[in-house]
Amino acid sequence: MSDQFGLSEDQLAIQEMAQRFTADNITPHAAEWDEDHVFPRDTIKQAAELGFASIYVSEESGGIGLGRLDSALIMEAMAYGCPSTSAFISIHNMASWMIDAYGSQEVKDRYLPDLITMDRMASYCLTEPSSGSDAAALRTKAVDKGDHWEVTGSKQFISGGGENEIYVTMVRTGVDGPKGISCVVIEKDMEGVSFGAQEKKLGWNSQPTAALILDNVKVPKANLVGAEGQGFSIAMAGLDGGRLNIGACSLGGAQRALDEAIAYTKDRTQFGKAIADFQNTQFTLAEMAAELEAARALLYMAAVKVTEGAPDKTRFAAMAKMIATETGSKVVDRALQLFGGYGYLKEYPIEKLLRDLRVHSILEGTNQIMRMIVGRDLVKS
Repeated sequence: MSDQFGLSEDQLAIQEMAQRFTADNITPHAAEWDEDHVFPRDTIKQAAELGFASIYVSEESGGIGLGRLDSALIMEAMAYGCPSTSAFISIHNMASWMIDAYGSQEVKDRYLPDLITMDRMASYCLTEPSSGSDAAALRTKAVDKGDHWEVTGSKQFISGGGENEIYVTMVRTGVDGPKGISCVVIEKDMEGVSFGAQEKKLGWNSQPTAALILDNVKVPKANLVGAEGQGFSIAMAGLDGGRLNIGACSLGGAQRALDEAIAYTKDRTQFGKAIADFQNTQFTLAEMAAELEAARALLYMAAVKVTEGAPDKTRFAAMAKMIATETGSKVVDRALQLFGGYGYLKEYPIEKLLRDLRVHSILEGTNQIMRMIVGRDLVKS
């Protein structure tokens, strides 16, 4: 799969390590986590021991300092076992990276050691009940009180909400629009922090999701990440990597569905022969495999561009996210069709993959917003 892309020996070793970790620790338990809504905190902490909680946190800060392609390989491998759990780890990585890339030494020293070991876990908090795609319209307000801000507002759809200890949060410290937004670190046990009820979801059941509610929370000025007014651009920079990871989670889930479909169609017989021997089945599998490889190639290329800071990195991250998430969902849907009625049952992994992958076209920027980013970039003079 990957040799043709020219992965280095180190990258192949990282990929193999992630695949082995997934096969041992994630895949056997994924159905149970989904069914019983289990948040596998211990398993996720084990991933941190391999460096998977600080994939692109710099080595100076104690991370493993890898690039976005390495990260995509890890997320893809873990999503093969459980897209929901892999995506949760991706979001923690995004929040940790934002602190490392933009935070003062003081903020880094205070938070990164525990984030790298996952003794504390981090959420990314941008979306609000009334501002989703229009993120720059966020209303969570930070009132300047001298040595601290008083923050009031709420954040919606927060992965890790109520469970995680650290919330990297976009707040309004200034004027309306993107220039008045700053990024601050909020802790779970700060006075005035509370959470909504756990959301009941179609998929992503192995991770908690709840609203973050902030009621006059005193956030020290020292908890600012980046400069005042820089929060929106920090949030968007985080999303370039987040979009690649979510795309990679779709690739991993879809690869699992394809592999399961190949095994099933070779095993299942109708009209006196294996379903895999029918040309229609082979054509369907061929299309699934070809489309998946095309999406993977685009995603890996975009990952290299983001790592290198290429001028078109945001456009490529958006294209890759759009194509990988939509292709992933289509591949899983066709896998379910090949399974027939059995694909609809929970004793096979396909229906869970279908549910888990559906949200990938929505979060980290909807795929309609991805089209807007790409289209605007193409026609700007």
